[in-house]
Amino acid sequence: MQDAKEEVRARLNIEDVIGEYVQLKRAGRNFKGLSPFSGEKTPSFVVSPDKHIWHDFSSNKGGDIFTFIMEVEGVDFRQALEHLARRAGVDLSIYESKGDQEIARRKKRLLDANKLAANYYQHSLLSNQHALEYVFKKRGLSKEIVQTFQIGYAPDNGDALVQFLRKKGFSSQELTDAGLTNRFGGDMFRGRMTVPLMDGTGQVIGFTGRILEDIPNAPKYLNTPQTPLYDKSRHVFGLSQAKEAIRTNDYAVIVEGNLDVVSSHQASVTQVVATAGTAMTEFHLRALRRLTGNIRLAFDGDKAGLAATERAIPIASEVGVELTIISLPGGAKDPDELIQQDVALWQQVIDSAQPAVDWVLNQYKLREDVTTAAGKRGFTTAALAVVRLLKDPVEKEHYEQKIATMVGSSLAAVQAKTATESIPADQPLRRVVPSGPTPSDANAYQDNLLAVSLIDPPSQELFATVDTTMFVGEERQAVAAFLAKHAGKVIKTTPESLQSTDTYVKILLLKADARYADWDDQDRYFETARLLRQVINEHKKQQKEILTQALREAEAVGDDAKATNIRSELNTLIKEITRGRR
Repeated sequence: MQDAKEEVRARLNIEDVIGEYVQLKRAGRNFKGLSPFSGEKTPSFVVSPDKHIWHDFSSNKGGDIFTFIMEVEGVDFRQALEHLARRAGVDLSIYESKGDQEIARRKKRLLDANKLAANYYQHSLLSNQHALEYVFKKRGLSKEIVQTFQIGYAPDNGDALVQFLRKKGFSSQELTDAGLTNRFGGDMFRGRMTVPLMDGTGQVIGFTGRILEDIPNAPKYLNTPQTPLYDKSRHVFGLSQAKEAIRTNDYAVIVEGNLDVVSSHQASVTQVVATAGTAMTEFHLRALRRLTGNIRLAFDGDKAGLAATERAIPIASEVGVELTIISLPGGAKDPDELIQQDVALWQQVIDSAQPAVDWVLNQYKLREDVTTAAGKRGFTTAALAVVRLLKDPVEKEHYEQKIATMVGSSLAAVQAKTATESIPADQPLRRVVPSGPTPSDANAYQDNLLAVSLIDPPSQELFATVDTTMFVGEERQAVAAFLAKHAGKVIKTTPESLQSTDTYVKILLLKADARYADWDDQDRYFETARLLRQVINEHKKQQKEILTQALREAEAVGDDAKATNIRSELNTLIKEITRGRR
């Protein structure tokens, strides 16, 4: 799809696309505006039409037009490409292989069928008095929220929707593939209020159907089954309606039911989504991670809710999001019921969210008598099973200390139990998938170093004696290695040998232009020297930590000769670090 990507890029001005999200003002050859990712007061968000690149100095995020849409819309690359292709009037199917074209054609047909179904259900709602009373009186929904979520009604007869769509040219197989029919070929949803399931861009990919009157043995809710469009393990309900509020508030609330989302949005608390009908997965959190690193769960406080929270904690730790738990007052069984009681109370409990591990530990303590030996054993076993799955060692020790305090034991005893107990068989370790760069990138100073060096030939000479593996990440190492080998020339465009890191180099050039272009040669040289010293010193600190750990291990096994050699290396390294600070 590289050709399609370039065609879309060529047809769109990056400043026009970004200008729909950020108020941009001309600043020389570039445009500047306030970051959409932070609450800054001074503009540090820069767009370069020449390089077709943007960079946000406040969060250290940057990229091309596709990366921007992925960030602000909370979608993956394919969805961003499709979104921009529609805007640019580019037919992506002509760039795909025959097999890909057929898959794309099939998915488009299913999307068309679902869109028509949503329109049909909306019209059906308007013509059914019983459904109107349920939606507007019993559920208390407003006209605005009904339109926002495209809520409708599925007629209570066998195949009204099927007949409607067959007349529009859809085959029975297409309707089955779209999840719109039951096993008998009739309508999937009958006599139910329908709530469309939408992807991150607002396209209808399925439905939830809520029965109007509770009937014994009849399921209260029906959901679209797995289809080529809808995958419940990946779908975040309400994301297209909530993403702007999530980005603005810098947190997302996850509830259990779709109608909890609808009620919350009607109450003007719109940073709320749901993982309806399934347990929360890594895919759900990664979709939200594009918009915020703060996730608040409003699950039930019962045994099932506790189990769901336990499962969510290691996933959140792996994805790199801060997970907190919203506790509903005892009288409310779900957010929808609480909102009906008191809207202000709903926002209040959201604001009072508690760190997930703390919440789980408190739940465990309520279930065990920690004044007894058996209770302490049961509590610490359950608590450590959760804490053991945390990735950050400092966070892990914090909770080990808290567990020790809660049972009146010592930290040493708790850590001894951690070391001796294995992870239960029903909690396998998850495969670690590296997270994307975060706004608080500790190595951002290395980007500054490379940026200033690209436009300052004398500074490039300083790289000749530097071990480029001290730079963090393949892209940084590649640029540093290039500077070490090709010093003496101002870099204005991406060199041939760095084409694989083209976007990163363009971001560096944009940063150099915005930050260092007006500096004189001497200031740029001193800045390069200072930042290079920081790279070297940070690398030595890391080596110190490695040697310190190796020394502990050597001493633990009684290997005196090895310990002596490591101490010698460590002392030399400490002296070098001390000299580097002067």
